[in-house]
Amino acid sequence: MAHIHFDNVTVKYPIYNGAAKSLKKTLVDVGTGGFLSKDPGEVLTITALDKVSFELSEGDSLGLIGHNGAGKTTLLRTMAGIYTPISGAVRTEGKISTIIELGAGLDSELSGYENIFRLGLLLGMSKSHVQSLIPSIEDFTELGNFLEAPVRTYSSGMLMRLMFAVSTSNQPEILLVDEMFGTGDKGFQEKAQARMESIISSAKIFVFASHSEDLIKRFCNRVFELKHGSIREVT
Repeated sequence: MAHIHFDNVTVKYPIYNGAAKSLKKTLVDVGTGGFLSKDPGEVLTITALDKVSFELSEGDSLGLIGHNGAGKTTLLRTMAGIYTPISGAVRTEGKISTIIELGAGLDSELSGYENIFRLGLLLGMSKSHVQSLIPSIEDFTELGNFLEAPVRTYSSGMLMRLMFAVSTSNQPEILLVDEMFGTGDKGFQEKAQARMESIISSAKIFVFASHSEDLIKRFCNRVFELKHGSIREVT
């Protein structure tokens, strides 16, 4: 059974040499949803998540809202195990797929096909299973012969097609997505939304960070607002 549990989770970032730079401090203050502090060594620190607690169970489709820098991506990365809290505990059950950072996990010198195997293996699939998924990935991406080319030649929309196709090809138990619907042409966005509806209907966990109220309402049955390192559920 898929499950995510945060128990008083705190995530902080150190910003070295930031204490003496007032402009940098101002920019950080404006651009982050956390709050600033100094440790005894005068290192400027951003608290991105401050004693955050919540539970997600199978069937939850969670929307994350908040201004740029509010901590939505930090929360997704902490869910995925990419970031380790300095205090508190994160417990997850279920296989996790992520679409958080464009190009993450890709090797720019490898071809699209080679990166399909690379991403698949990173997601815990066997090589034979990835091979069985190739036809459906080819069809979904519509990249044709570009799959034989190095991904450094791809546009951002092409990269998103590839990453989304691989990440959602194996019906993940937990899918974490960061603003992916803003990338790609209208045709791809419609295909992506149709596939996402199929994934959500499978009764696993879906977490989606977005600035689009329409997409949040369409795909999510719960909403968290992030602000100043804290979250509150929006009813």
